[in-house]
Amino acid sequence: MARKPTEARTPESADTPNTSGAAAGAISNVSRDELLKFYRDMLLIRRFEEKAGQLYGMGLIGGFCHLYIGQEAVVVGLEAATKEGDKRITSYRDHGHMLACGMEANGVMAELTGRIGGYSKGKGGSMHMFSRERHFYGGHGIVGAQVPLGAGLAFADKYLGNDNVTFVYFGDGAANQGQVYETYNMAELWSLPVIFVIENNQYAMGTSIKRSTKSTTLFGRGAAFGIPGEQVDGMDVLAVKAAGEKAVAHCRAGKGPYILEVMTYRYRGHSMSDPAKYRTREEVQKVRDERDAIEHVRELLLTGKHATEDDLKAIDKEIKDIVNESAEFSKESPEPPLSDLWTDIYADEIPSHA
Repeated sequence: MARKPTEARTPESADTPNTSGAAAGAISNVSRDELLKFYRDMLLIRRFEEKAGQLYGMGLIGGFCHLYIGQEAVVVGLEAATKEGDKRITSYRDHGHMLACGMEANGVMAELTGRIGGYSKGKGGSMHMFSRERHFYGGHGIVGAQVPLGAGLAFADKYLGNDNVTFVYFGDGAANQGQVYETYNMAELWSLPVIFVIENNQYAMGTSIKRSTKSTTLFGRGAAFGIPGEQVDGMDVLAVKAAGEKAVAHCRAGKGPYILEVMTYRYRGHSMSDPAKYRTREEVQKVRDERDAIEHVRELLLTGKHATEDDLKAIDKEIKDIVNESAEFSKESPEPPLSDLWTDIYADEIPSHA
């Protein structure tokens, strides 16, 4: 049974979140078209990741592959609070972020399979993709490395005098990295327009947060630096959107950084090679049955008579076609030539912002 739109709950393995203020996720603030877009965007991420898992099992994707299944509401909700020019940077669990900010499924899947039609010409793979056009700055494999880089992106916008905001995504495991707190200090000291998004999926690489850290309310760590924040139900896209709008308004007003700890849950292991034996199948299934973010929006659409079963079936078919096409595109796209090993090492020209 799905929860009511305004309920704010976390998986059974997590503490009850402090979902105050904007995190209530009121249905009255969202239009029918927005709900349909949320459903479509989250479903695209879900189906894309399922297909990526299949291609990995077939040996068409090599190296590491970290799927975003279960966490779709986080990035879809926050992207709804952005405007053109806002930036985003994240860790190696990055496919969902790419799709949510408008990067094409064909280019993302081709990159996963190491083909020249990918966003990084097949040289970045699952963990290292970029798109200047969509203001997406990676995919970073070093745990926590994206946090200071994201602050640098925000510093550039402040220097240029615009009102853009940078979203820096990292997980509960990375939240224990020292560079995170060095960055907090600099960001608050310089009033940088950056939103630190902690995607707390409860288990980091494979250890429950309750076993790995004493202070499990991660957003509260910003208080030592004077950075405000809140905990949000990351399985409710409406709650995430509302919290994102509040954080964005704070940053655009020149008040400095903000922290959002988004309580979410991944259904798969840390990566495709992780059997996830540190939790029970019953726990995962309980979250799927009771708190799935896509089913939540589906129920809102149907019970509110915003869409019919046929409408949603049409969206499902459209998404499956897009994902299947991306898989075929990635298979047909050639591998990069060996000569490409020596390209994209140095910048050919230095961009000017004069």
